[in-house]
Amino acid sequence: MFSAFKRSIPQLSIFHNSSSAPSTKALATLRAAASSPYPSGALSASPLNFNLEVIENTPPTADQIRTILDYLPPLRDVDDPHHVSALISSHPSAPSLPDRPHSPEGLVRLAEKSPLAVKWPIVVDWTNGRASAGDSEGVKDILEYLRKKRDGEVKEEEDFKPKGWFS
Repeated sequence: MFSAFKRSIPQLSIFHNSSSAPSTKALATLRAAASSPYPSGALSASPLNFNLEVIENTPPTADQIRTILDYLPPLRDVDDPHHVSALISSHPSAPSLPDRPHSPEGLVRLAEKSPLAVKWPIVVDWTNGRASAGDSEGVKDILEYLRKKRDGEVKEEEDFKPKGWFS
């Protein structure tokens, strides 16, 4: 009963740097998915329904970075799966390994000082707990998850059923 109240429109954010080709491509992909049939080859499909917030040339806050690191797939080459190195690019302006930041606050300072040292775009699905940094493939994964939810291929969370006297 009233399960429609629990459904919400997914909230996506893209931290976008217009001088980054992957960021520009990811933004175009997101906008196309929201305005044209998705997937693009299926003419009978409808566009995906999500709210998109575009944050231009501004890095996430330290608190947002903590959440994004939890949403990113774990890194294979770092002992800590929530390490900030997942958001540092290989651009020449990025610091060398010993000088890299080890905290979300350090990453914010780096991004403010040298924006190209960060992997752009950073795309976050705040509603479903998914994120991607630095490539358009991760964005496609987020959109594919939204498509599967739209098409009923992913089960919604089971209705809340309290445990107690009457269950």
